[in-house]
Amino acid sequence: MIYAVWLPLLVPFLAGPLARRGAEQLPPRVAAWALTVLAAVLAVSSTAALALLALAGALRLPFVATRAHLSPALIGDASPVTVPAAATAVVALTALCVLLPREIHRHLRELRTAREEFADVPHAGDLYVRQDDRPDAYALPGRPGRVVVTTGMLRALDAREREVLFAHERAHLAGRHHLFAVCAESAAALHPALRALRAPLSYALERWADESAARATGDRALTARAVGRAALAAHSASAAGPGPGARPRFALGATASPVPRRVAALLTAPARTRVPRGPLPRVLACLLLASVALSTAAALDAAADLHTGIEIAQGEHGLGEPRYSGSR
Repeated sequence: MIYAVWLPLLVPFLAGPLARRGAEQLPPRVAAWALTVLAAVLAVSSTAALALLALAGALRLPFVATRAHLSPALIGDASPVTVPAAATAVVALTALCVLLPREIHRHLRELRTAREEFADVPHAGDLYVRQDDRPDAYALPGRPGRVVVTTGMLRALDAREREVLFAHERAHLAGRHHLFAVCAESAAALHPALRALRAPLSYALERWADESAARATGDRALTARAVGRAALAAHSASAAGPGPGARPRFALGATASPVPRRVAALLTAPARTRVPRGPLPRVLACLLLASVALSTAAALDAAADLHTGIEIAQGEHGLGEPRYSGSR
């Protein structure tokens, strides 16, 4: 087990750069789904590997082996790194058990506070206007979702550009893009190498919303101009600080991610949103699929190996009974 169990912990370091390159070759929606699934599978596999390492070490402790009716000498391999690796895994799992719930609680608290802010504010459908000179707009998830825009942002755009902005934010709500972001943040908390997936996922989500807004308005040039002007307005006021009523961390907005790249993509032909052909996308896709399969298979193999070792140590395996009885 000691060899297979390390693969889920190492694969994310390779998959991160591959995913960043591969996401650029895919349509935004496909890229967002691919990055999210990749992050989730690799995070679960790496966490399972830590749990297996911790369990393998715990079973070698005399009081644990006694209570579980095990013969420690017969559990799996006798690698000298088993106990140190198990101790490190326990520390890592303890940190995860503290950090992940805290991050989830913080996320929920931010959303609850933001929604309470608009509980008694007049609105037009799903649109809420906040009295604030700082230009900002974002999609506030919930039931129902809300599009929040400041008076500063409304003044920065003309009527047609505002419609683009609203369509962009409604695309975030309709696609439940905040769930993609939450999944990526949770995966990054479970394995630090997966933090590399947050930026390309954010870009894919914004490009997804950009394309939805372009379809809704029927004007890609107008969409590009609206995105650019909104970002410039927000950037010019960023030095003033977030102030009261700042957006929650997972409330996505049109001014996020690399805006020049998004504008350039909007000004190209819509054909660029289709899955590209050629060897590079296929090679990257195969490598990413191989990374997911390798990580998952290695975690399952390590679990099966540990289970077999436990059966042997308990005398339930065909080869374990004679060795166990002979040792008494």
